[in-house]
Amino acid sequence: MRCYGLIGRKLDHSFSKSYFMHKFANEKIDAMYELYPLEEISDFKSLVNSDQRICGLNVTIPYKQSVIPYLDKLSEEVVSIGAVNCIAIRNGVLYGYNTDIEGIAATLNTLDIAPDTQALVLGTGGAAQAVCYVLKQRGVNYMSVSRSSNRAEMTYDTLSKQIIESHKLIINTTPLGMFPDIDSAPDIDYSAIGAEHRIFDLVYNPSPTRFMELCRAKGATTIGGSLMLETQAEASWRIWQQ
Repeated sequence: MRCYGLIGRKLDHSFSKSYFMHKFANEKIDAMYELYPLEEISDFKSLVNSDQRICGLNVTIPYKQSVIPYLDKLSEEVVSIGAVNCIAIRNGVLYGYNTDIEGIAATLNTLDIAPDTQALVLGTGGAAQAVCYVLKQRGVNYMSVSRSSNRAEMTYDTLSKQIIESHKLIINTTPLGMFPDIDSAPDIDYSAIGAEHRIFDLVYNPSPTRFMELCRAKGATTIGGSLMLETQAEASWRIWQQ
């Protein structure tokens, strides 16, 4: 039986296994999907070598960038983005892809974003790199926000109310608010959020997140990560069938 799965550090929050097992059952696909928590990315090779049934893997926090040196071939998108969330194993060769970009694009399509919109990208990890890639493709000007000044154009400490007011699209790529830490949210001035804001939180568990609730209370339009999850999962499946 073919086996697919998810690698990351903490996977209790993940819906990936239930999503794929439901898909396999409904479509009568003879396959399994497992969760493979790794304490360190150095455990990746031993995992792949230990089970020859593994044909494909999804990748989540915190390994989307650090898994790259372990792969044999990378898609053009991965080379541009510097992050992998989908691995295909074909005849012992490990191929790295990024299907997050399809999920991000599908979600942004629902938000009715004006061509001159300015965006804030909260976070600088692997998911943030995919978000920035899609924003560049769409010609959306953006600034990255991080806790560290050497990783982004702006830190949360220097993110003023005026900047938040003028950047009508805000995308949270951090795990803040993810189950079980559901009461946390990005440390921004929520009084600057208004009805013209579009909020995209990549976190899909819970839905809505605390970040979304805080922004909705100010009249903003919000969307979580469920559509992104489903879109990137189906894109991963198409890659695994190649």
